[in-house]
Amino acid sequence: MSNVLVIGTQWGDEGKGKIVDLLSDQVDIIARYQGGHNAGHTVILNGKQVVLHLIPTGILHAQKKCVIGNGTVIEPCALIKEITGLQKIGINFEERLLISERAHIIMPYHCRADLADNKATGLRHIGTTGRGIGPAYKDKISRIGIQMGDLLDKELFREKLKLNLASYQVEDENKSFERIFSDYNEYADILAPYVCDVSYYLNQAIKEGKRILFESAQGTMLDIDHGTYPYVTSSNATAGGACTGLGIGPQHIHGSLGITKAYTTRVGNGPFPTQADELTAQALRKHGDEYGATTGRPRRCGWFDSLVVNFAVRVSGIQSLAITKLDVLDKSETIKIAVAYEWQGQRIKRFPANLRAVEQCKPIYEELPGWMSSTRGITAMEKLPPAAINYLKRLRELIGVEISVVSTGPTRAETIINKGTKLANWLGL
Repeated sequence: MSNVLVIGTQWGDEGKGKIVDLLSDQVDIIARYQGGHNAGHTVILNGKQVVLHLIPTGILHAQKKCVIGNGTVIEPCALIKEITGLQKIGINFEERLLISERAHIIMPYHCRADLADNKATGLRHIGTTGRGIGPAYKDKISRIGIQMGDLLDKELFREKLKLNLASYQVEDENKSFERIFSDYNEYADILAPYVCDVSYYLNQAIKEGKRILFESAQGTMLDIDHGTYPYVTSSNATAGGACTGLGIGPQHIHGSLGITKAYTTRVGNGPFPTQADELTAQALRKHGDEYGATTGRPRRCGWFDSLVVNFAVRVSGIQSLAITKLDVLDKSETIKIAVAYEWQGQRIKRFPANLRAVEQCKPIYEELPGWMSSTRGITAMEKLPPAAINYLKRLRELIGVEISVVSTGPTRAETIINKGTKLANWLGL
């Protein structure tokens, strides 16, 4: 029995939601290990679009257990709304959702602090969703954060809330305290049945031979340590985050699947070497419906960057790739792949760590002919147009990792699964 880690290899929005949804039938537990409700994972269910923010997409599969780990941060009201919305479309949560008692809580003053940071200029203006994610992680690192377990202990919560309101210098502190304390006690009563020791649960499940899918929220290039700092998220989206964010040992991760869009997109500010000219970007945005699932912001669009994906493969030990949104390139006469950068008069093939260096890099492209025909809904590799097959072969050559899945549309059925790959062996596909 294999446990598989699913990781975004670019700047997020690679289509992790669909792939996790697709693979959920093959596992017993789906566990989310980082991020907050700033993430948006879009899935097509019974012909309708469903967007999940914090709950793993495996919840859409009956009988599957879903876990929100200690590496996440939780806005209780947003989570309750997400649960309620899913219940309205017939999703059963009874004994199916587990929330780590060690997960930290997003408070109203975190959202205000986030919005204030977004008004700053210079390197600090990173373009966050303003949902309090960063400030909540900041409190966690500062050792003043409030955890889910604290929320269930009303006296401890009272004590911590008073201290935090004072440290944030909230106006009308007493009035704010009474309102927040009352609201969050109501949230605690609703969420209490789901809260548990997630690390203990997962390790027991592993001993029992249960199969687990570990799910990241954002992509590698938004990782707090390895991304394009400071234009990053506030947690570890790379492989190491799964161990710390769920309380499991690395020996329990048997395989890692990287999710890679057939081109590249980025939301928010920060360097993006392969960002296309506006005409090309508009075409990709239109065909790929490239708007943020959480905020609706238009995504910046560009060509596939092999240096970015190679970097992701290296830092997370990715062994297999799922290529998504291949069909978005159907109308492209010529398709570009960045195979190197030009920097300070040199040709480099490694993604730089230094922000200024990344901003100065100019992509060196290899151009391939497009296929100018529809790949939408194709479910077998040999049925793809020859030029599309050649494009995928070239991506594999450049990345050095097998391609186990190719998505040719937004629904579960519009997918090619290559038999005999590592992923197929891990999950018995």
